[in-house]
Amino acid sequence: MKAKLLSVAAAAAALLATSANAQQTVKVGLSLPMTGQQQSTGVQISSAVKLYMQLHGDTVAGKKIEVIIKDDGAVPDTAKRQVQEMIVNDKVDIVGGFGVTPVALAIGPLATQSKTPAVIMAAGTSIITERSPYFVRTSFTLPQSSVIIAGWAVENNIKKVVTLVSDYAPGADAQASFKGRFTAGGGQVLDELKVPLASPDFAPFLQRAADAKPDAIFVFVPSGQGGTFMKQFTERGLDKTGIKVIGPGDVTDDDLLNGMGDAVIGTVTAHLYSADHQSAANKAFVEAFKKANKGLRPNFMAVGGYDGMHLIYEALKKTNGDTDGDKLIAAMKGMKWESPRGPISIDPETRDIVQNIYIRRVERKNGELYNVEFATFEAVKDPGRAKK
Repeated sequence: MKAKLLSVAAAAAALLATSANAQQTVKVGLSLPMTGQQQSTGVQISSAVKLYMQLHGDTVAGKKIEVIIKDDGAVPDTAKRQVQEMIVNDKVDIVGGFGVTPVALAIGPLATQSKTPAVIMAAGTSIITERSPYFVRTSFTLPQSSVIIAGWAVENNIKKVVTLVSDYAPGADAQASFKGRFTAGGGQVLDELKVPLASPDFAPFLQRAADAKPDAIFVFVPSGQGGTFMKQFTERGLDKTGIKVIGPGDVTDDDLLNGMGDAVIGTVTAHLYSADHQSAANKAFVEAFKKANKGLRPNFMAVGGYDGMHLIYEALKKTNGDTDGDKLIAAMKGMKWESPRGPISIDPETRDIVQNIYIRRVERKNGELYNVEFATFEAVKDPGRAKK
């Protein structure tokens, strides 16, 4: 009988220990495209998350941070199922990642119903943070960069443009915001081309663009496709025609830039981040990231993930480790800090990111190609939301 009582007591103690341990752990579930066409996004963000934890520890406000990464392959249905499993079965307190807009939109109802904070570390369509009061973004919106490069084009004697964008929500966002600013400044959009998102072949669209004889092609393709675009741009001889390439910085993505060749030199883009950004914080970040990832250069997706973890850590410090969804979201609103990309903040009204946008030109430095910043637009809010 005594042995039986001891056994019951031991079981109870183990249960209490497990429960206490669970209470002392904050689980962060990341839904990322670790395979497939958007794989580079998943690799960059997951690497940045691991680096942040390596540099800042895995304990915040007395709580152990545990990260669970699921490969959604950039497929909305897969992401929705996996995030639901993480919330229900794994009991995650916070979710994040979301490599493409359709995935983020699929998660909105789950975040709202479960009151789970969801940190958008990649997807860039303006409407995303409107779809759930539990969405907070540390990445970017396409209009932030597209409006600014349109203004630069108007001021630099680019009068006629063909737009070429991937045929999904961010592409529509980029095209519409560029066109609005460019035509308001007196520019003319000769043609609006939409390229399939999956397995794109840019060649026929590039031929149509060349036939229109524009001063420039405004390009938006998602992270990872810029190298393919520039290769086909060069193969069709457009680099010899005097037609410029302009756009948001996805087309000259940092981690692919060295493979694009000299044809890309001189390309001007507007973007939130360059690995060449001249700040002490960024130099330390790039050095640590490359050291931890066999020389891989971080890109704008990496800073979205790195800053996403910073937001989570600092919110937990504010709540003293309390993982209540409403308290965490309240803590995140209005937060400001110095990112490797420069100063950033979370708009308390929209839960969207406010950040500098830089005009950059591709140059060769120390034998490598970089997006070299030469103009800064400070504290840019999403233009789409700013109009409301």
